[in-house]
Amino acid sequence: MTYRDELRPWAIFQRLPNGKSECVYRFRTRTDADAYTSILRQGGGIFEVTFDQQQVTQG
Repeated sequence: MTYRDELRPWAIFQRLPNGKSECVYRFRTRTDADAYTSILRQGGGIFEVTFDQQQVTQG
């Protein structure tokens, strides 16, 4: 995960017909992600908002 992705932990994933998911956009706040998801859903498709931040491991 890049530094830019770490700054935007809220991600919108689109569910694809083959059963997989694809990250469409990333946001800093859940409010922004939810608002954009509602716009995307108007065009059709299945979208979901998730908190997608990797844990830092020390090793």
